[in-house]
Amino acid sequence: MLEKQDLVDIARTEMPFGKYAGRVLIDLPEEYLLWFAKKEFPKGRLGHLMAVTLEIKIEGLEGLVKPLKKQ
Repeated sequence: MLEKQDLVDIARTEMPFGKYAGRVLIDLPEEYLLWFAKKEFPKGRLGHLMAVTLEIKIEGLEGLVKPLKKQ
C-alpha cells in the first residue's frame, strides 16, 4: 500500500549503508534495487521504501518523487 508520506520519505531518506550510503532512495540505481529484490530487502520501513522505490523506477514515475527532494 502506497501512502503519501512514502513518496516524501523516498525523496528524503538516505541509504544508511553499502555502496550508495548517503544517497537518497530515489537516486539509487535501479540495478541496485533489483539486486536487493533478488536477495531480500532489509526488514522494516527501509525495506518497504526500497521496494516502493523500485516499483516507481520500473513504472518510470521518478518525476513524481524528485520534486519532493530537499533543496
